[in-house]
Amino acid sequence: MKNKIFLLFLSCFFFCFYNVNLSAGCNLLIQTGAEQIDEMKKLTQGKRVGIVVNQTSVLGEDKVHLLDALLAEKVNVAKIFVPEHGFRGTADAGATIKDSKDQKTGLPVISLYGKNKKPTTTQLADLDVILFDLQDVGTRFFTYISTMHYVLEACAETDKYCVILDRPNPNDFVDGPVLKKGFTSFVGMHAIPVLHGLTVGELALMINQEGWIGTGKNSCKISVVKVVNWKHGQPYSLPVKPSPNLPNDQAITLYPSLCFFEATPVSIGRGTYFPFQVIGYPDPSFGEFSFTPETLPGFDTNPLQKGKTCYGVDLREVDFPGGLSLQFILDFYEKMGKDPKKFFTRPEWFDLLSGEKRLREQITRGMTEEQIRASWQEELEEYKQMRKKYLLYPDYNDLSRQ
Repeated sequence: MKNKIFLLFLSCFFFCFYNVNLSAGCNLLIQTGAEQIDEMKKLTQGKRVGIVVNQTSVLGEDKVHLLDALLAEKVNVAKIFVPEHGFRGTADAGATIKDSKDQKTGLPVISLYGKNKKPTTTQLADLDVILFDLQDVGTRFFTYISTMHYVLEACAETDKYCVILDRPNPNDFVDGPVLKKGFTSFVGMHAIPVLHGLTVGELALMINQEGWIGTGKNSCKISVVKVVNWKHGQPYSLPVKPSPNLPNDQAITLYPSLCFFEATPVSIGRGTYFPFQVIGYPDPSFGEFSFTPETLPGFDTNPLQKGKTCYGVDLREVDFPGGLSLQFILDFYEKMGKDPKKFFTRPEWFDLLSGEKRLREQITRGMTEEQIRASWQEELEEYKQMRKKYLLYPDYNDLSRQ
């Protein structure tokens, strides 16, 4: 009996070890690129270093910031670049981020959000290598990957070396319409689906090798420091929220499906402590659940439908499997009387988020989710074939999803 118990324990141990991140207990076995300190030291030895970081750039249980870890290892960090939401990740979506100095180290902090989305030649002149360490959430319209695009482009133009410190993708699916020509913006810069199914390291290789960085024949000198003990499709819980309005795993999981509401008058909980986990509109006929968006520092200071009681649905405890669902947007379009002018209050923004005009037109024509999905399949298959060339990690489920 004792031998059986021991063997059962041993089996459970090895199951946990080789299938990391199934639970919080196994989460620590995953090592992000930023946690490969020795590898980073080799790549930066004797070089002047710039880092692209924010509040997600942390290491280990203690959540030591990458900047502090590098300085402790005597890496010559000379400059900090920051994306949307700023160095500490507290600025509202779309808020202007200004240049400043880090109070702790005195290092210059250069904003890459606002007028200056791309490092200038002058800003890169005194640097040899750029370390990029931002946590993506796997969606085309999450702007950290747009920042990465411009960093790669600037490095290619100035012959600087770029090192991508890779992190797992918490929304690791391939789904949604592929961005079309004419719909490029900071919330969609590449011909990829809404859910691209790549890590930032893999996406950087794709952007570079597909010639998308806009520098003609020039390509960027890239290295990717890979994640250890992670596979595609493996669950991953982020240690810190990647942006002010994605406070937990449920919000991150629902984000790809609910972000389309940003182009409508329907609230998705900005101005509450549960953004991207509820849906509502100031009309009691929309549902029994209610919430009232308010000014909320650290989340949103000027939310949609501020001060108005919104009625709708509570998704905080819903067992949502992940991926992209159109059912939420279709349901609320129907609740608003299928009135395109009333529902699509920012039609151009909806088109930029979806990467095409077709999705909005399909919704207004009354097409079902199945019919809309069928229209994506040929482009998704072409994308999946291209994606195969850039995969750095095996498939967790050992399926033919790749």
